[in-house]
Amino acid sequence: MNMSGVNEIRSTFLNFFAENGHEIVPSSPLVPRNDPTLMFTNAGMVQFKNVFTGVEKRPYQRATTSQKCVRAGGKHNDLDNVGYTARHLTFFEMLGNFSFGDYFKERAIELAWKLITSEFGLKKDKLLVTVYHTDDEAHGLWKKIAGFSDDRIIRIPTSDNFWAMGDTGPCGPCSEIFIDRGEHIWGGPPGSPEEDGDRFLEFWNLVFMQFEQVTKEERQPLPRPSIDTGMGLERMACILQGVESVFETDLFKNLIDATASALGTGPTEQTVASFRVIADHLRSSAFLVADGVLPSNEGRGYVLRRIMRRAMRHAQLLGAKEPLMHRLVWALVREMGQAYPDLMRAENLIEETLRLEESRFRKTLSRGLAILDEKSASLKKGDMFDGDVAFTLYDTYGFPLDLTQDALKSRGIGVDQAAFTDAMERQKAKARESWKGSGEAASEAIWFPLREKLGATEFLGYETESAEGVVSALVKDGQEVTGLKAGETGAIVLNQTPFYAESGGQVGDTGVLSGEGGLKFRVTDMQKKLGDLFVHIGTVESGELKLGAALQLEVDHSRRSSIRAHHSATHLIHEALRQVLGDHIAQRGSLVAPDRLRFDFVHPKPITAEELSRVEDIANDVVLENDEVTTRIMGVDEAREAGARALFGEKYGDEVRVVSMGRTARERGANALGWSVELCGGTHVKRTGDIGLITLTSESAVASGVRRIEALTGNYARKHANDTMALAKTAANELRTSLDDVPARIAALMEERKKLERELSDARKKLAMGGGASAGSNGAAAGVREVGDVKLMARAVEGIEMKDLKSLADDGKKQIGSGVVAIVGVTEDGKAGVVVGVTQDLTARFNAVNLVRIASEALGGKGGGGRPDMAQAGGPDGAKAAAALSAIEKAMAGA
Repeated sequence: MNMSGVNEIRSTFLNFFAENGHEIVPSSPLVPRNDPTLMFTNAGMVQFKNVFTGVEKRPYQRATTSQKCVRAGGKHNDLDNVGYTARHLTFFEMLGNFSFGDYFKERAIELAWKLITSEFGLKKDKLLVTVYHTDDEAHGLWKKIAGFSDDRIIRIPTSDNFWAMGDTGPCGPCSEIFIDRGEHIWGGPPGSPEEDGDRFLEFWNLVFMQFEQVTKEERQPLPRPSIDTGMGLERMACILQGVESVFETDLFKNLIDATASALGTGPTEQTVASFRVIADHLRSSAFLVADGVLPSNEGRGYVLRRIMRRAMRHAQLLGAKEPLMHRLVWALVREMGQAYPDLMRAENLIEETLRLEESRFRKTLSRGLAILDEKSASLKKGDMFDGDVAFTLYDTYGFPLDLTQDALKSRGIGVDQAAFTDAMERQKAKARESWKGSGEAASEAIWFPLREKLGATEFLGYETESAEGVVSALVKDGQEVTGLKAGETGAIVLNQTPFYAESGGQVGDTGVLSGEGGLKFRVTDMQKKLGDLFVHIGTVESGELKLGAALQLEVDHSRRSSIRAHHSATHLIHEALRQVLGDHIAQRGSLVAPDRLRFDFVHPKPITAEELSRVEDIANDVVLENDEVTTRIMGVDEAREAGARALFGEKYGDEVRVVSMGRTARERGANALGWSVELCGGTHVKRTGDIGLITLTSESAVASGVRRIEALTGNYARKHANDTMALAKTAANELRTSLDDVPARIAALMEERKKLERELSDARKKLAMGGGASAGSNGAAAGVREVGDVKLMARAVEGIEMKDLKSLADDGKKQIGSGVVAIVGVTEDGKAGVVVGVTQDLTARFNAVNLVRIASEALGGKGGGGRPDMAQAGGPDGAKAAAALSAIEKAMAGA
């Protein structure tokens, strides 16, 4: 069949498997959960990894998904190929069907064959398959089910047709399905010398998990073999739409058309690669932001920044005068928002993040070009540009190597590519070491069997702070034990608990577990394992704790009350921020503790004092209204439709807890459920008045585009206000003025200080240029000597700020009229800065950049830069100031 578009292909695949007994499972986030080995989700089986290994159970044995994937970092990195090949993408969708010990090879091949021939309408004579060279069973099944002759079932002996999860664990042979795209395309079938050509396209891989790799040498059959398949949606769209490249499919054509419309010009043979880069990188950038990743200088955020800036560089190559990427988000949401509702919910956040990053990059690009000009100023035709500097431009300023090469090509200057490659490899190694993984570490494996054996812990903490419970499991040093003695530290799992476990930014409860025989266990931390297993961490203070013991459970009431107040205040601050600053406000993280709260959110610039005051006033207005705080359990889609806010990148179950506070829409025109409505599993006050008071204590930057507000509530806020007032009174007394006049008095003192500092600086500069440690002179300009027929003013000075050295050099040039001025400034810590100025009539004979580099070397430094008439550098050894000046004089004498 000739399908109309990517969305139809996706739904056809999922519906086909649903009709054949498979559960349609939503895509997992791009940031893997419970898998510290991956930077990004890159295959459909990632979310089922623990199911395949047997440590996790799902309520279904057959599943089908359309998984969003990114390959742009680490082992799987397609970034630099994107736009220049027919199929490389950083973001793609992996269609898959899975069997967890249910059906195996025969049914998997039957389903695959039926889908591609009956539903997708592919012709049998265009198809062929590969099998692992020893997999006679799969070979026979393809002959039986598809009727293939032996020459269309190719045996492959390499690891391409044998999949393994790792050095140990589930593994098995693969069978890949190919389509012959015609003789007009170069290439041979798999296994042939011409297999790298594009004629035979692999579009579906069936993995038959039938073994467990026990050791490097030992492999055993699995008791319940499983199936894992993966089909690239974009590749299948190529096939069904009869086009050569993924970028010619309907989804990409629409994104490219939107780009052309925004730019006012369409793709040509010379610019088509840039249009393709923008379309692909828009997808990966948007989906990563929607899943909670923001551009930064490390880990996943660094990869996202590289993707964004590569697209933005191509936008500039296409002539974009203003930021472009954020103006294309609407087109992406139109194409993919129905399949991925998180994309629609995050639309404002994606737009703001892209706009901010592109605005910054444009400034960075200008600085990078200036650095390129400076670093290449002394090079001539035939020279090689430093590869380390080229990499710095790439790594810090987003200049790909080809951009640096293009900029230097017109001057006949090459780039040291070997040095660039070495620097790139060092950076990759550093990135691999530094990026932060996610999920449970291997040492946490004990919780999987415990969760399976015990089930979820029943949480009672919404209704009570005290209860009775039975010890279901004890863990010490990562091992299950039957008892803990006085003085021993360990972890306890109970059948039920009122103790809240750390999650959603809220810290865990503390308190006491007590039992017969004087048993007392002090709970110092609460952790939640595998989503719903509550673990009480602490120490036995007296008695002996045994498996099966009945305990009295008491949460620290005072501490819990403070936590509740701070958590509810976080919700009010969130909504107040959105009202003051705009709908793009999205939570990026939080800390809810008994003595403070911290709230991180997306916003492109510092918040003004007036804006902070408005946020605080709005939140406190809701506190004073003393409205009831309500919670209800709702379907996740129902909650979102009702306006409940959720964390981007967070995966929610079918039912969610919705916390509402503040007056309803009828009274203040807000959300129908309340003024602030969020999906939240934390503990909250009963009425907003229980918060008491909210005081914002600080606002700061956390990362690029992420701000942080810290605040206090209740008695902590009152004490902070008292302390602040006491401090203000002390300041007024010291200034001998009233509280009301303190700001004006401080402003006057600061202005007076600035005036004195200017006068002191001017006096120091006059003193420095009027005499001191320099070669003698009897002329009006002290420190001036003749070097051949050229005047040299050479001075070493102290007590002059480095930023003033240039103005001193300018003054010196005016003073001598024609000549060279060299000034070394020595700082209090013994380091030195040096400035060389050359009057305009002498720049053909003396280059300030060359002279300043000679001085820097004498000072123990390296490099320096500027213009032929003015340059600066530095060095660690200020004691060599005289030697630096002598080196300049010597260089002039030899010129």
